[in-house]
Amino acid sequence: MGTQPLSPRQGLRLRPTERRSTLFLGDFLVAIISLLLSLYLWAQGAEWYRFSWAFLQERVPLWFFFLPVIWLLLLSESYSPRRSSIRTETVQEITLAAGISLVLYLLVFFVSEPNSLPRRGVGVFILSAYLLTLAWRFLYIRLFTTPLFMRRVLIVGAGRAGSELVRIIKEIWPPPFYLVGLVDDDPEKIGGNVMGYPILGGNEQLFDLVQEHQVTDLVFAISGEMNPQMFSRLLEAEEQGIEVTTMPTMYEELLGRIPIYFLQTDWVLRSFVDQVHASGFFELAKRLMDIFGGLVGSFVMIVLFPIIALLIIVDSGFPIFYQQVRLGKNGRPYNMIKFRTMRQDAEKDGIARPASKNDDRATRVGRFLRKTHLDELPQFINVLRGDMSLVGPRAERPEIVEHLQQYIPFYRARLFVKPGLTGWAQVNYGYAENVEMNAIKLEFDLYYIKRRNLLLDFLILIRTIGTVVGFKGQ
Repeated sequence: MGTQPLSPRQGLRLRPTERRSTLFLGDFLVAIISLLLSLYLWAQGAEWYRFSWAFLQERVPLWFFFLPVIWLLLLSESYSPRRSSIRTETVQEITLAAGISLVLYLLVFFVSEPNSLPRRGVGVFILSAYLLTLAWRFLYIRLFTTPLFMRRVLIVGAGRAGSELVRIIKEIWPPPFYLVGLVDDDPEKIGGNVMGYPILGGNEQLFDLVQEHQVTDLVFAISGEMNPQMFSRLLEAEEQGIEVTTMPTMYEELLGRIPIYFLQTDWVLRSFVDQVHASGFFELAKRLMDIFGGLVGSFVMIVLFPIIALLIIVDSGFPIFYQQVRLGKNGRPYNMIKFRTMRQDAEKDGIARPASKNDDRATRVGRFLRKTHLDELPQFINVLRGDMSLVGPRAERPEIVEHLQQYIPFYRARLFVKPGLTGWAQVNYGYAENVEMNAIKLEFDLYYIKRRNLLLDFLILIRTIGTVVGFKGQ
C-alpha cells in the first residue's frame, strides 16, 4: 500500500501561506480600485477637469499614487490566518488602519501650506478603501472558512507534543484547518482520543487513513524516539505530495511563538544561534531607522516635557525621571531612562519586582502615562545612544533575568539582540506577572529574533502606534 501514489483530493484547499497571498491579492485590487475611484471623484470637483491624463499630470502629486502601498502596510498585521478569519477582529484591524491613515493625514495637513493637499481625494480614498476592504474581507471569511477550502490534517504522535497541538487548535475559532485525528504506534493509545479527536491507528494504517480521510497535511509531533517504520512512511508521504511539517513549525504558524518547552536542550546551539546573525545591510538599515526614530521621539519628548514634568511634580513630587539598570545586547548593563510613574518607595524593601497590570505602586499621573506609553518617551535617548533599538525584546533588570533563567529554558537567548522600546511580545501580550506569563513572552521574543526583518519591525511599530492611539497600554 505504501508504494501506491496517495493523490489526496486537495482541490481548493489552501495552505496558510496561500491564504495570505489570496488575502493580499484581494486587498491590493481593492486598494487600486479605491485609488481610481478617489482620482475620478476628485477630478469631478477640480475646476471642471475631467478624469484625464492632463489631470493626472497637472493636479495629482506623486505621493498620492503611493496611498495603496501605505494602506497595505497598515493592514499588514491583519494577514494572520486566525485574525483574518474572525469578523470582529477583521473590523477592528481595518478600522484601526483607517484611523491611523486619518491621523497621519491630519498631521501632514496641519504642517502643510493652506490648500496644498487634496482633501477630497484623500478622504474618498480612505473611505472607499475602508468600506471595500471590509466587503472583500467578509467575502473572504464567507468563502475560505468553509470545508471546501480547508486543509485536512492528521497529527502523527499522540503524546505530550501532539496533545498540546490539539489543545491549541481547539482554542482557535474558526479553526485554521480541519483536524481529522491522530496516529500513534502505542497500541494502548489506538482507539482512544485526545480532547475528542480520535487516535485512528499506527504507522501501518497511515497511508490507508490518508486515502480514506483525504488528508492533505501530516504534522510530525513526536518528541521522543520514533519508530523507524514511521520515519520511512513520513518520508514516503512527503515524496508522494503530502505536506509534512513539524509540531514546532505549526506552533509558530498558529501562535507567532516558539514552543520552548518542546525543543531539545541544545536547540540554541544547533539551530537558533545561526538564525540570530543578521546581514550587514539589515543591521545598518535598522540602526538608521533607530536614529531617525530616536530623533523624532526625542523631539516629541522635548515638546511634551514641560506638561508631563509639571503633572508628575504636582501629583507626587520629585524626581521627574527614573533610571534603572537593565541588560542590553549580550547581557551588557546600561541605565534605562523613563518618566517616573511609581511612588518613590515602590521598592523600599530592596526586592526587584516587575511591573504588572494595574500595579498599585503607580501614581495617578503614572497610570495615565503608562496607559498612553508616554512614560517611555525618555527611552528614545537610550535608542540614540545605541543601548536600545526601536524594536526588540523588552529590557529586563539583571535580578529578574537571573531569577527567570532558573525556571524558563533558553531565557538568556533574548539577550542575543538589543532590547527594544517596543517589540513582538509587547504588542501581542503585554505585561507578565509570573514565570508562566514570562515564558509566553519569551516565546514571542524568540519568534521575533528568529524571523526579524525590516517589514516585521515596521509592522510592530504600526501596531504600537495603534496601541498608543487606542490607550491600550498598562
